Amino acid sequence: MLSELSDTHVFSEAHLATQPAMVLDRRMYSLAKRVLDLAVCLSILIVVLLVMAVIAVAVLLDSPGPILFVQERVGQGGRRFRMYKFRTMRHDYNADASREFMQAFVAGQITDHAGNAQGTVFKPIHKSQVTRLGRILRQTSLDELPQIYNVLRGEMSLVGPRPNIPWEVEAYQDWHRQRLNARPGITGLAQVYGRSSISFDAIVKYDIEYIRRQSIKLDVQILWLTVKSVLTGRGAG
Repeated sequence: MLSELSDTHVFSEAHLATQPAMVLDRRMYSLAKRVLDLAVCLSILIVVLLVMAVIAVAVLLDSPGPILFVQERVGQGGRRFRMYKFRTMRHDYNADASREFMQAFVAGQITDHAGNAQGTVFKPIHKSQVTRLGRILRQTSLDELPQIYNVLRGEMSLVGPRPNIPWEVEAYQDWHRQRLNARPGITGLAQVYGRSSISFDAIVKYDIEYIRRQSIKLDVQILWLTVKSVLTGRGAG
């Protein structure tokens, strides 16, 4: 059960650095994980393509600009790849404006007034910069659907640490880099236990815990909890 992995479960950097790995055969797990990714994606592909087609038309009609947002991200072992999302921002949005905010967030310089990240949505954008349809897509996480293409290509997995932008990785502390030891995912522990409402250090601790405890059972549990989290809109932003 995942009750022991609740969002009140806090780990120190020292604990994370010394906790022994729980999976004995990483090679067999990696193979099984890839099979799970392909099986899930292919089984829902027709439905997903139909939903994506409807969303694509809606994005096109809702506001001017491209249908997809494509951005370079850093994956397993520091390898870079192009990640795909549906565009949720206005066409005149300047993504460079968020760079200073996100680097400060990664560096742990941004929290809420109480010094506790819980309950605060950490996003560098204003609601006015998000399109009408974009608000719905972000709230439901439907903007992430095109990343199934990244999963099919093997650049991402269904479950794993969310991939960061190269200049966010540049702001990593040394212990943050442990999250690059796994293939990035569409969802993960941090997403089901907070999504956009926890600090970056908390995100990394969840990611490292996931890497050390990886199993197919845990992946399936996270996928199920992701569905529940999306339906309730918990931590979305």
